[in-house]
Amino acid sequence: MNIEDYRDYCMSKKQVTEHFPFDDDVLVFKVCNKMFALASLSRWEKGEGFINLKCDPEYATELRAEYDSIKPGYHMHKKSWNSVYFHTGELTVKFILELIDHSYEEIVKGLPKKVRDSI
Repeated sequence: MNIEDYRDYCMSKKQVTEHFPFDDDVLVFKVCNKMFALASLSRWEKGEGFINLKCDPEYATELRAEYDSIKPGYHMHKKSWNSVYFHTGELTVKFILELIDHSYEEIVKGLPKKVRDSI
């Protein structure tokens, strides 16, 4: 997976926008103004890239126990965010896309019903 594929996949989801709210390096994807995915572009270019993704806390713990490439979210709330290191080769692209979907769905289910129904 390259950065363009990651961006295109995130942007293909309904109501998603992209931002650089912290600096010119961290690309953030939001659904209805709530973050669901973010990544450092410079680290990605160096081959050290990872994606921070929202995750159900119980599922997050299971994933960290099962995969060396999934760690508590870097600079995020450790209980409900994971850092997914994809350059290690341990995780398939299909699985990473499923984790992005899960993150998106976690944010959407937390939105007010009226907003959820409009998505």
